[in-house]
Formats: sequence, C-alpha cells, structure tokens
Amino acid sequence: MKAILLMAMLCLPILSANAEPKATEHVLANGLKVLVKEDHRSPVVVSQVWYKVGSSYEPGGITGISHMLEHMMFKGTDKHPAGEFSRIIAENGGDENAFTGQDYTAYFQTMAADKLAVSLELEADRMRNLHLLPEELKKELQVVTEERRMRTEDNPQGKMQEHFNAMAYSNSPYKHPVIGWPADIANYTVADAQDWYQRWYAPNNATLVVVGDVKAEDVFALAEKNFSALKASDIKPLKPQNEIEQLGLRRMTVKVPAKLPSIVMGYKVPVLKTAEKEWEAYALEVLAGVLDGGSSARLSSGLVRGKQIAVAAGAGYGLTSRLPDLFELEATPAEDKTLLQMETALKAEVTKLQKTLVSDEELQRIKAQVLASAVYERDSNFYQAMQLGMLETVGLGWQKADEYVAKVNQVTAAQVQEVAIKYLIEDHLNIAYLEPQAINKATAAKKGGHNEF
Repeated sequence: MKAILLMAMLCLPILSANAEPKATEHVLANGLKVLVKEDHRSPVVVSQVWYKVGSSYEPGGITGISHMLEHMMFKGTDKHPAGEFSRIIAENGGDENAFTGQDYTAYFQTMAADKLAVSLELEADRMRNLHLLPEELKKELQVVTEERRMRTEDNPQGKMQEHFNAMAYSNSPYKHPVIGWPADIANYTVADAQDWYQRWYAPNNATLVVVGDVKAEDVFALAEKNFSALKASDIKPLKPQNEIEQLGLRRMTVKVPAKLPSIVMGYKVPVLKTAEKEWEAYALEVLAGVLDGGSSARLSSGLVRGKQIAVAAGAGYGLTSRLPDLFELEATPAEDKTLLQMETALKAEVTKLQKTLVSDEELQRIKAQVLASAVYERDSNFYQAMQLGMLETVGLGWQKADEYVAKVNQVTAAQVQEVAIKYLIEDHLNIAYLEPQAINKATAAKKGGHNEF
C-alpha cells in the first residue's frame, strides 16, 4: 500500500550462503562500492545503481523531491540529451527504469551480458553531469501530479494509508509520502532539484550492483573505466530522526469515495537495524508469516475462510527499513460485518499469539515457506541484485543476504510469543478506518478516462 515503492520486493526472502555463489566487492578510490554476483545460467545481466537517499532524508517543504529527481534523471546531459538514455538502452535490446523508496533511490537496466558497458557508461554520465532545465521540470511536474492522483487521490486504499502514516508517526520522516505532499510538489524549483542532486548524487553515496553472466574482474574494470574519474562529495551524515515514544492508542476515520470499507492497524516495532536484540526482528518476520504466510496462515484460514468475518486480510512487516517501522494488519470486512467487529477479530489474533505458543508444525511450515521462496527468488537476477543493493543502502551491509534463512530458522516459538507480548501492545497501536462515501458518476467517469498508467 505504500506509494511508489515496490514494497513486495523489499521484503523478499534471501538465500543462505550455501545455496549459491556469494557476491564480491570492490571499492573505487572515489568511494563507489561495486558488488558483483556471477550467475551464468543465461546470457543476461542486471545492473543497478543505488543512492543513499529517499523520502526519509527530506525536510518539510520539499517532500517528494527524491522521487521528482528520479524523474529528472532521464532528462539528459551534455553528452546525452533528453530521451537519449532510454533510446540507447532500447536500441541495445535492454529495459530500464527506476524507483524511489523511503530509504533509497535506484536505477536499473536489464541487458544482454555483452552490453553491460553501454549501461555503465550512461549511468556514470548522469551521476554527475545531469542537466536540470526549467522546461523539463515543468513537464515532469505534470507527470508526477498525475501519478499522485492515480496512486493516492483516486485510490481509496492509498489515500487511507497516507493519512494513516501521517497519524501513526509523530516526528519520524516515515510520516511523509514518498511521492510528496501536494503543496510541496506544486512548488518545486530547479534549485530544489539541483541542490538535492549535488548533495546526494555522488560516487561515495552510491552502490553499483551487477548480477548475471559476467566475470567479477571484468565488471570491476568497467566500473573503474567509467566511474573512477567522478569526484566524490562531502556527504554529511543525517542527524538522528528518532520517533518519540507513543503514549497511547491513536485512531482515525478516513471518509473517501470507495466501494468497500477497510481497516489498517499498525504497531510501532523495531527493525533489523534498530532492534535491541537482532533475533527480535527475525521473530517479528516469522510472526508476520504466521498471520499471513500463504493460504494456510491464520488470517486467511481463520478470518476469511473460517469465520468468514473478512473478504481479505493480511499482515506486513518491514524487516529491512532504515528506521523503526510499523507491524501492520489490514482487512476488508465481510458484507454483514462492521469495522469494529473486524478490529476485534484482528486483535483477538494478536492476543492468541501473546497467550499461546505457535505449534512446532506451524513454525516449521513458515520456515519451509521461507526456504522455498528463497530458492524461487534465485531464478531472478533482478531480485538478487535488489537484495544486495537494498541491504547495502540502508546500512545493514550486503553480507546480510547470506544470513536470512539461517536466522529465520533459528527463531523459536517462545521468541515469537515474546515479541508479540513486548511490541504488539495497545499503547503503541494505530488504527484507521476507511468509511466509504458515495462514488458519484463524474468521479467514476474521470477515473475511467485515464488508463495510461
């Protein structure tokens, strides 16, 4: 439900060290970190450039500027005018795109392995030589405004999630939408984008990840050739942005045109980077799997098919966020059920976890799913690269990729119960109801008229 970000990608299981070759690392003199993972099963390569900047880096007044700059990164340099980047990639048979999240911005290409040099030359050029022109900014402002309308303004779930995040967090930058608040978007200037670009887009604030049918030493040589001449920047660390303690239940109702009601509940929890004990984060990950780890998980089997209280129900947890996050539960009640009944049912599932140990059979099922998903993800060069880039960029280190399966397998039923008792508490709970309002015909027609996304 979080805008812009492809959240499903961020929480993907990661293979154990014994399942596949490890990545290798090389750091250029200017600070650019290069990670290479060889995978010779097909003559394809994925290259990704990750920058340590996203919406959680942004001060008020320019929220969404990281996402705006992502759009502007395709607008050309002296060497490659606007539109040339995408044209050259396409002419060489490749695909390319980018995404912005709370904690990073990333750019990627998928190419035939022998075309990697094309991709790296283009990325190196725009890392330090981007042209930010007023006429191009004006065009992209319209694109981003429309993107926000489609993803948030005309999307009841997106609208509720945005308001929910703004309520749940007091001073964490996670309270801001990745795409930015409307007033900020409307008032971006070229100077805003230029300052942001100069501050964060530098080799010593970036990681190049390459996965595919390549040899590591060849990639390192290409990286040296294309990126070594780029100057490093003086990257000052962010000041702490610690969320203040929540001192009681927070609740809101969001009234928007929608067909169905829904509820989202979020508990303040630590993540892998901030947990007092590392195992707590993995236990929360397993806890999320117990509730929403496939059709046999508790929410689906108990509330949807069993009691038929909900037509849909799920749980989510951001293990690898840079800052403390939310453990979320969400559901759409059945036609004859109220949001209050849905809330009561979800809370009852939390209470069960606090009072009764998860069975060995259930725990083993979750762990088996983690391993199966990890094996499946090995088939994708893109997701292998994404795991490495994301872990490195949030400050966990890419080496964590080799620990995930083992750490999940070490989680005990007692630990799952312990984190449920410690963190899933009423005083740290936030609840939002989506209360549907009538959808007028004019609004429905407007939605139907935009299908380019």
